Amino acid sequence: MAAITSVSGFPRIGAHRELKRAIEGYWKGERNLDEVRRTAADLRARHWQLQQQAGVDLIPVNDFSYYDQVLDTSILLGVVPGRYRKLGLGPEDTLFAMGRGYQGEQGDVTALPMKKWFTTNYHYLVPEIDQDTKIALEGDKPFKEFQEAREQGIAAKPVLIGPYTFLKLARGPQGELLDPDPALVQDLAKAYATILERFIGLGADWIQLDEPYLVLDKEPSDQDLFDTLYGPILKARQSGQSKVRILLNTYFGHIGDCYARLADLGFDGIGLDLVEGRDENLAALKEHGVPEGTTIFAGLVNGRNIWRNDYAVSLGLLDALHQVTPNVVVSTACSLLHVPYTVADEDGLDADTVRPHFAFALEKLGELHDLAQLADADEDQRRSSKALADNQKLFDGSRVQPDPQVQQRLAGLKDEDFVRTPARPERQRIQAQELGLPLLPTTTIGSFPQTAEVRAERARLRKKEISQEDYDDFIARKIDQVIDHQEQIGLDVLVHGEFERNDMVEYFGQNLKGYLFTRNAWVQSYGTRCVKPPIVWGDISRARPITVRWSSYAQSRTKHVVKGMLTGPVTILNWSWPREDIDHKQQTRQLALAIRDEVLDLEAAGIRIIQIDEAALREKLPLRRSDWHSRYLDWAIPAFRLVHSGVKPTTQIHTHMCYSEFNDIIKDIDAMDADVISFEASRSDLTVLDAIQEARFETEAGPGVYDIHSPRIPSTEEIVDRIHAILKKLDAAKVWINPDCGLKTRGDKETWPSLEHMVAAAHQVRAELSSSQESDHA
Repeated sequence: MAAITSVSGFPRIGAHRELKRAIEGYWKGERNLDEVRRTAADLRARHWQLQQQAGVDLIPVNDFSYYDQVLDTSILLGVVPGRYRKLGLGPEDTLFAMGRGYQGEQGDVTALPMKKWFTTNYHYLVPEIDQDTKIALEGDKPFKEFQEAREQGIAAKPVLIGPYTFLKLARGPQGELLDPDPALVQDLAKAYATILERFIGLGADWIQLDEPYLVLDKEPSDQDLFDTLYGPILKARQSGQSKVRILLNTYFGHIGDCYARLADLGFDGIGLDLVEGRDENLAALKEHGVPEGTTIFAGLVNGRNIWRNDYAVSLGLLDALHQVTPNVVVSTACSLLHVPYTVADEDGLDADTVRPHFAFALEKLGELHDLAQLADADEDQRRSSKALADNQKLFDGSRVQPDPQVQQRLAGLKDEDFVRTPARPERQRIQAQELGLPLLPTTTIGSFPQTAEVRAERARLRKKEISQEDYDDFIARKIDQVIDHQEQIGLDVLVHGEFERNDMVEYFGQNLKGYLFTRNAWVQSYGTRCVKPPIVWGDISRARPITVRWSSYAQSRTKHVVKGMLTGPVTILNWSWPREDIDHKQQTRQLALAIRDEVLDLEAAGIRIIQIDEAALREKLPLRRSDWHSRYLDWAIPAFRLVHSGVKPTTQIHTHMCYSEFNDIIKDIDAMDADVISFEASRSDLTVLDAIQEARFETEAGPGVYDIHSPRIPSTEEIVDRIHAILKKLDAAKVWINPDCGLKTRGDKETWPSLEHMVAAAHQVRAELSSSQESDHA
């Protein structure tokens, strides 16, 4: 008899990004809400049926979202700030206003802050709780979707963000950490108890409460908070003769430090990540055991990478678990939200030598099925299993061979290769003289809108409807236009616009040896934004110069300084599907050497400012503070330094980071030894500035002065106020003025007015500072 299987969550965008197209069509006025709702219902039904056909026993519902599951939870619990309620919009439009801002007849509001979802490239909307917030069950989305699934014959398991994680993710109106009062905690617990009671009435068997925040470091007060929240919830799971079983689901790490206490609370199921938290979780189970009434949901199938599961390893873990308890469910280690839809759509990858190594969401359902079938099989049955035999052929070590040149170059690295000279203060003095930029220099992060025209030309080239020469002429014209426009509005440091790039990682991968590429392997990043990470297949080196041609061309068209734009090695790896046969440190160093070659070529071509984006540096920082340096920063920061250590003192190195919590690693960011850093700050109300001030940050900084992930256009006055707020914390001589992030996803109609307002604001504040200095001298 096969073991029971469970899926934590499933991708919701559709095999061909149907949800993205429906929602964006609505935003453009090309579709109505009924069409969007029908698309959503069709996708839910299709995804439930696929899981049912794959033999999944416990199929998640309420893992679907129009935008973000944390935002859905906020709305469900009535955590909707008054400024959004006052707009008087319908449910979907209120959700979109919270997610992306609103500027129209009903008012003008910015979006909620957006942060990375733990160590993934997914972004969630930060719940905002203030003194007027009254938490109570207001919405009905989970119940509707549960009934919808039941009507289709689906064994539905409702999935919700748990109350502890929700509260730990929430912030105050100014982005401050919460110190929730007891009444708020009681209201939150009561709301979840009410949710359970509703599901009992609907006949639910299991309900999954996701508590990934449990894998982080905890204070004693955190464990007390958890107990306070779950006391009423656990009591509410039974009403009369009816009962719903509670699965406490954790992922992205281990709960070894709190497992014993959680087990004593009497959960019906505890979900453990046996991919990222394997050793510590197993040790906790062996030490403390499993209560008789508790089932362990063994997270064996990786929801964070696309490589095939090694069945021998997973079966070894299952055997170890069965020595502790007979009550084991075979599960995904986390939601499959973070992987693409299916390998079957990748006909560009060789079907015999390449595709068999990969498992996307649909294939991972098959892995669950195989593991469940093999879980209780005896040794003879496993030995005769074709599924196991075929699987083990993938792990015989013959997939790729090391590149001798790459290995030799890595072996030859010396300590001095990671150190730039002279020291940064001296470089900054030299660069100020060399570049001659004004106070509060204005620039952008790099990309300009990838319009339909740009995408169409790229598609025509791909289909060979135009020649490479025709395409290059088109790119040159676009660069001419964007250089002219930047000059007209008065930007100080220009960019070439990146029109030739399909993606900031994939474009680089296409010019590196060791990479593979997909056609349809899209993954949701935030809202309707999807990314298609390339795959690290073998050792990495630069195949050819990547950016020199177009950066040099742009510089030849203007007397202004033009930044060269590169993606850094840590971000390239973090936004790729990395190898699992060698560690991340080795892969990142290979990338660092490849990008170092590009940096030196740009400098030789006369590019005086080079931006090396590390947007995802914070993304893979281990969730446990004790692991930060030993498992990540001790090799990630040197990898960045390796990229730029060979340039002249006159060459100014910039970097960029977006939507992450920077405060706690601000000294490590300074240790990257860049000359200038730009970063997201507008959605977090500039809270990072306090950390910069306290750390005596040496790097010049460009805190984003407006949010590019929203279509709203900030006024000049709004940006002036933000610059004033920045200058209260930072020395004006070390401040740059720029947007939060690149402008690729925006349209021209909001991009250029926003930048004009930004430049006007910088000029106004410069004039104020100049006038103030003259008054002081007088």
